[in-house]
Amino acid sequence: MSVVSQVILNADEELRYPSSGELQSIQAFLKTGEKRTRIAAILADNEKKIVQAASKQLWQKRPDFIAPGGNAYGDRQRALCLRDYGWYLRLVTYGILAGDKDPIESIGLVGVREMYNSLGVPVPGMVESIRCLKASSLALLTDEDAAEAAPYFDYIIQSMS
Repeated sequence: MSVVSQVILNADEELRYPSSGELQSIQAFLKTGEKRTRIAAILADNEKKIVQAASKQLWQKRPDFIAPGGNAYGDRQRALCLRDYGWYLRLVTYGILAGDKDPIESIGLVGVREMYNSLGVPVPGMVESIRCLKASSLALLTDEDAAEAAPYFDYIIQSMS
């Protein structure tokens, strides 16, 4: 949940106006809005490039995934993997825009381990794929922007681990 939403909910719950400290936290959040929007736009505009680079990196590290019998063997399975890459990248942009990890948790991580286990997808392989997605994404950003975006990828990695 964004800082703005949290401040409003807290104040409303206590039937009061936001405090000066809460208003200052909103002001600080809004000052980073342009940066967060820029980062999300770079990631969104380069989704195809990021997904291709990340998948290439993963297949090089784990060729068994695309070999006969692997979870990404065949066009259909590989397409599903690439779809998931795009989905996780989109989740990261939601977190960056909100300045909070809550959208990632509420939209994308509830039950993810159970889902992949039920589908027979090795969770450690998914963790490795998110690491590749992170590396490919951060390579397109400045050091400062990469430092802003990295924790959102790390949150997904930690949640799956």
